Amino acid sequence: ENPRVLTFLLLAFTDMREMQLLHFALFLGIYLATLLGNGLVLTAIACDHRLHTPMYFFLLNLALLDLGSISTTLPKAMANALCDTRAISYQGCVAQVFLFPFLAGVEFSILTVMAYDRYIAICKPLHYGSLLGSRACATMAAAAWGSGFLNAVLHTANTFSLPLCQGNAVEQFFCEIPQILKLSCSDAYLREVGALMFTVFLAVGCFLFIVFKYVQIFRAVQRMPSEQGRHKAFSTCLPHLAVVSLFLSTIIFAYLKPPFLSFPSLHLVVSFLYSVLPPTVNPVLYSMRNKALKNSVWKFFEYMLLQNQ
Repeated sequence: ENPRVLTFLLLAFTDMREMQLLHFALFLGIYLATLLGNGLVLTAIACDHRLHTPMYFFLLNLALLDLGSISTTLPKAMANALCDTRAISYQGCVAQVFLFPFLAGVEFSILTVMAYDRYIAICKPLHYGSLLGSRACATMAAAAWGSGFLNAVLHTANTFSLPLCQGNAVEQFFCEIPQILKLSCSDAYLREVGALMFTVFLAVGCFLFIVFKYVQIFRAVQRMPSEQGRHKAFSTCLPHLAVVSLFLSTIIFAYLKPPFLSFPSLHLVVSFLYSVLPPTVNPVLYSMRNKALKNSVWKFFEYMLLQNQ
């Protein structure tokens, strides 16, 4: 019987002490910027009753998910860089293996629902209130969170039920299913590969749904008589399209990059991009073309300044 692994060793960004401290400072800056950006989006949407609409309700979910996903990976990387260690406890590793796919899965589901929201708003505006009432929105959000949770439980249980006999060094800066599977020594890992393929199949279904809805949206926008109407419709879709593109392109590049590009330093950079870049950049993407959200954030700042005087 294999001795149970009690700790795992994560991939270090560098072994040089000065560089570790530089990485710590950089990660801390990125983490604080992400907390601030997503925190402002959450506060603006929660406090401004004019933003209590389906689109902003889903944005609120997205900001929460982004806060969760960056908090799953980055604080541990910061602590390890600061303390010059690579260790993560067994429980910490299980938590990362569960939380990362849970939050990423829910995020992709919410992005899919947001494509449906934009489709109804632009192609069937008269039915918007009846098709996307508060009850329908709550049901769709609950379905996204519930399915993401069940999916992550399935993968985590499958992954950690395998005997691990290839050491405890994870080739990644956080614990992730494919890297844990590499440490297993039984053919049972094929069961988890099968479960992963099922998840990929569902994700492809969501992606095709998003593409199909956007084809319908673009057709409807092109038929609009006024230039102003077309511009307004596009400006409500562009942030969502940008967020979806960033989310998918970083993940696809990380998992489908050609074998000749598989060396550890590039792997680290790519995994850093797909786990850290979307949560950091998303708040900027949604507020870029969004006057209502920007105004709400400025109002919040003004209110805070007045309170402190």
